[in-house]
Amino acid sequence: MRLRSRHLVAIASLEPDEVELILDTAESFAEVGTREIKKVPTLRGKTVVNFFVEPSTRTRSSFELAEKRLSADAVNFSANSSSFVKGETLLDTARNLEAMVPDFIVIRHSEAGAPHFLARHSSCSIINAGDGAHEHPTQALLDAFTIRRRRPLRGLRVTIVGDILHSRVARSNILLLSKMGAQVTVCGPPSLMPPRIEALGCSATHDVDRSIEGADVVMALRLQLERMTRGYLPSLREYAKLYGLDSRRMQRAAPDAIVMHPGPMNRGVEITGDVADGERSVILEQVTNGVAVRMAVLYLLAGEVEREAAA
Repeated sequence: MRLRSRHLVAIASLEPDEVELILDTAESFAEVGTREIKKVPTLRGKTVVNFFVEPSTRTRSSFELAEKRLSADAVNFSANSSSFVKGETLLDTARNLEAMVPDFIVIRHSEAGAPHFLARHSSCSIINAGDGAHEHPTQALLDAFTIRRRRPLRGLRVTIVGDILHSRVARSNILLLSKMGAQVTVCGPPSLMPPRIEALGCSATHDVDRSIEGADVVMALRLQLERMTRGYLPSLREYAKLYGLDSRRMQRAAPDAIVMHPGPMNRGVEITGDVADGERSVILEQVTNGVAVRMAVLYLLAGEVEREAAA
C-alpha cells in the first residue's frame, strides 16, 4: 500500500485506504516520542522548507519537531522576512525556494488554493499546512488519529460547533470523517454557517443542544475574528451563552464522549475551562499526536518521491 500522490494538499484527494495508511504509520511514529532519544534517521539528507505566509505557532512548531525527529534539515521562511512582502509573486517565491533544491515545501497561506498552485509548478512535494478558509489536511488527520486511538471512526457521531464559515479545520474534518464512515453534524450561528455545507457530507443545524445530544465526539472551533470583515455576532458574551461548550451542555453528549479543539482556545468563549481541562478533553493529546501524524506524512511522501524518481 502506498500514497497515490507526492503531494498532500487536500483531504478530498485522499482515498480511505490512504487515510488508513497515514494513521497506521503515525502509530509507529508515536512510539518515537516516548523514547529517551526522540530521533530516527528516516529522512537524513532530506531538506524541508517551511514557508509560512500566515502566522502560526502550533502547526509550524509541530512540523518543525516532526522534521527534526526524522533527522531532516529544516529551513524556515515567513512572509515578513521574505521578498513576498516586497511584491514578489507566489510563483517567483516558489521558484526561488525550489532553486535551493528542497525535497518538501510545507506551506501555510492566507489564500485558498495556494498549495494547489505550488503543486502544479513544483518538482518537490508540497504539503498544505492550511490555506485560507479552505483546508487544513494534517489537522484533520491528527484529529482522526486522536479519535481512532480511542474508538473506531466508522459509525461515530461527531459534532463540530463554532465558526464553520471561516474554518478550514471544519472542512477538512467533514471530508475526512465522513469519508471514513462517521456521521458529522456542524452547528453554529446562521451568520457563521456556509451555504450548502451539507454538500460536503454532513448535516447542519443552529441548535447546539440538539446537535450535541448523543454525540461521541464534540469539537469546538475558535471564532476567527481576524477573518471577520463585518459584524457576524452581536457580542462574544452572547456567542458564549448560545454556542459555548460548558459542562451543562456536555451532559447531553454520550457518557464516554470526548471533547476536542484544534487550538488556540478562547477560554470562556467557545469552551469553558472546566471542559477544556476536564477528563473528557483530548485537546493536549491532539497536540502530541500532531507530531506523529506529520512525521507519517513526510515519511510516506518521501517514499512516493523516491518511487517516481526510480520509475
